[in-house]
Amino acid sequence: MPTTDFTMRFTSTPRGARLARRLVSHRLSEWGHPYDSAANETVTLIAAELTANAVRHGHVPGRDFHLRLTVAAGILRVEVTDTRTEQLPEFGEQLPESECGRGLLLVSLLACRWGVSPRTDAPGKTVWAELARHVRTQGAEPTCG
Repeated sequence: MPTTDFTMRFTSTPRGARLARRLVSHRLSEWGHPYDSAANETVTLIAAELTANAVRHGHVPGRDFHLRLTVAAGILRVEVTDTRTEQLPEFGEQLPESECGRGLLLVSLLACRWGVSPRTDAPGKTVWAELARHVRTQGAEPTCG
């Protein structure tokens, strides 16, 4: 199967994150993963978490974040790159009353693999997540290649 690729730069604002999430869902639908499919819903949710983190924690004034979505060899991969280097993503134990802080925990539960890579061409980092193209339905663990 050939690689399918979508890359775009977005303003580092909540509006930019929302637009990125919508375009991920739209692009996946165009690539044969309908809006109501498990693959589309899962990757869109992961993209929403990663782009929200880029806006909230990776924002540098005047700098955008980049999103890349690829489908290759049965793997769906979403990458979000921002320009902040000192703010590395992590997750820990959250208090039940906390209103935020569960995004990467959610990503880790939904994705087969995820991680952080340093940006090679400029300051910053890329947070990425992968899952198998054929995702099982609700409540099931993701299947990885």
